[in-house]
Amino acid sequence: MVKIIKTRAKKIFTPTKIPGAKWVANQYVGCEHACKYCYAKFVCKWKKYGEWGRWVEVKENASQLTRHFVKGKVYMSSLSDAYQPLEEKLLLTKNVLQSMDKRVELSILTKSDLVLRDIELFKRFRTIEIGLTINGFDGRLKKDLEPFFPHHESRIYALKVLNEEKIPNYGFISPTIPGIVDVESLVEETKDFVDKYWIEFLNLRASGKDFRNWLIDNFPESYSIMSDYEKLNAFVSGVIEGLKRLDVRVEGVVLHLKKWEIRRL
Repeated sequence: MVKIIKTRAKKIFTPTKIPGAKWVANQYVGCEHACKYCYAKFVCKWKKYGEWGRWVEVKENASQLTRHFVKGKVYMSSLSDAYQPLEEKLLLTKNVLQSMDKRVELSILTKSDLVLRDIELFKRFRTIEIGLTINGFDGRLKKDLEPFFPHHESRIYALKVLNEEKIPNYGFISPTIPGIVDVESLVEETKDFVDKYWIEFLNLRASGKDFRNWLIDNFPESYSIMSDYEKLNAFVSGVIEGLKRLDVRVEGVVLHLKKWEIRRL
């Protein structure tokens, strides 16, 4: 049972250092999807509501706060998933989109095919893109790492529908982990209906001690690469060369070392 904490915010758009965006919008904080590796639990560690994935802050007045036009790209969301399961009932994201000025340059990233519900709303925006996080997790991997998220096939379907509806889309391949996530295979699977890609390598530090121990126990070689700069650098170079051969549009390869690092093809 997820604990819902109702709040009233002073603002909904906050400045961000996320690549390519000027603002973030988090109408929810916290995520019932409870991904084991999620960096947001590190960002939100000062919130004393309990275990990550067992609570969600709901900014009840979020839609009212979006009515003033904001210039620059807005990214939704950095501390939650705008289409986590409770959105189906609460409709907070939908209400935010309805009230938001349609001149806002909006980018939404989700792991849920629930995003398809709002296609007609997306078409009202002058500039919009919808991303689906894909990583190919299934079976035991999905059960261990993303137990409550829609399956890989549902996300692929969402990307296809967005493409058919002429909504600009992108594939967000994350968390890229050597030996676990096959970037080239995911691109091959989706390149016919995906406009562009972002590749993000696991944020090992922010993933937390429990996930690091899981990685050491289950994929020690993957941990060895992720925790060694020289090994990781060589692996990333190989991924970039593979992407070049596939001749697809890649906005950047994101690494979380001592600070954000974006490598271009």
